[in-house]
Amino acid sequence: MENIKLKPGKDISISRKHPWIFSGAIANIPKSVKDGDTVTISDNKSQFVAIGHYQGGGSIALRIICYDEIDIDQAFWTKTILNAVQYRQTLGLIDNKSTNTYRLFHGEGDTVPGLIIDIYNDIAVIQCHSIGVHKAVNYLSEGIKHVYGEAIKSIYIKSKDTLPEQYGMTVEDTLVYGNESQTIITEYDVQFKIDVFTGQKTGFFLDQRENRKLLGLYSKGKSVLNCFCYTGGFSMYALKAGATEVVSVDISQKAMDLVDENVSINQFKQPHTSVCANVMQYLSDPELPSFDIVVVDPPAFAKSMHKRHNAVQAYKRLNVLALKKVKPGGLLFTFSCSQVVGTQLFYDTIVAAAMESGRRIRVMQSLSQGPDHPVNIFHPEGHYLKGLMLYVE
Repeated sequence: MENIKLKPGKDISISRKHPWIFSGAIANIPKSVKDGDTVTISDNKSQFVAIGHYQGGGSIALRIICYDEIDIDQAFWTKTILNAVQYRQTLGLIDNKSTNTYRLFHGEGDTVPGLIIDIYNDIAVIQCHSIGVHKAVNYLSEGIKHVYGEAIKSIYIKSKDTLPEQYGMTVEDTLVYGNESQTIITEYDVQFKIDVFTGQKTGFFLDQRENRKLLGLYSKGKSVLNCFCYTGGFSMYALKAGATEVVSVDISQKAMDLVDENVSINQFKQPHTSVCANVMQYLSDPELPSFDIVVVDPPAFAKSMHKRHNAVQAYKRLNVLALKKVKPGGLLFTFSCSQVVGTQLFYDTIVAAAMESGRRIRVMQSLSQGPDHPVNIFHPEGHYLKGLMLYVE
């Protein structure tokens, strides 16, 4: 491995175990170092401090994967996978008859920045957010096969939208092992059809599992409106819990077709309506009735700091509309997955929406991503999903 030396005093973040090193902290980069290379990192006195993946062209130049001076070989990656499995065993997610889907590896939260692995029944999907992780794909695949054995039938790479174009793998190149791309997953005994080729992200939004379960606890005998529903996660939990009526809204007809298929798979008998529409326009309809429970779980309105202001305004407008459609004594589940919109800013935005709506509101619970999406205590940036459960009078 080549070595990259830091400027004086720039190893402080490493002593605090933060896994990122920014380009301004680097004293020199050997000409032979290429994007995605695994390198040793030393302080300004040439003392070893860590091992990481180098990637130029952005503010984060080094992503730390190890603080020990060891070989980054197949044994390292297999042990890394095993450690992640052992954590999910602690959560009760391994060999769980009611839930066969979960996030196996969550980037910095599981010690390797840029690595995402999701398990969908017997399919594993690897998503690379750094070139260094992309170059380790074969090691990762072998590690998954070694740890899981015959429990995993297929392994896919889905990184087309998360890497530079020359590294992002097309659908035709994604298969690493096996040949199945579709499966039925079970999440707290609720079933969903998954297609890793056509599904967003790696195929499904696993981070909302615990929040979907929470919504189910309050849905019996209630009418529920699920906005930005995608394939109907919250809707299925509401129906399973005995909601009297569920309306699912999304702008994608392909998503709505999957919602209908998921309703059929679960054999729900209660009234369910799929609406393919722009959510903001739908909520603005003065003829739209109110609901006992409203869910707004939009895609990220901002993925960079310079778009944050516009995103905050969009969150405010959306939540004003949503609050107006909640019956007195009803609930609003509202979320933001925009990493640049922090917890306090999101909360303040909902406060502003509440003031404009004129409703009297109580915060019942703050919500976040599930525990299989852990946050490294030294990397608070890993807390990306913010949510509030509100009681609306």
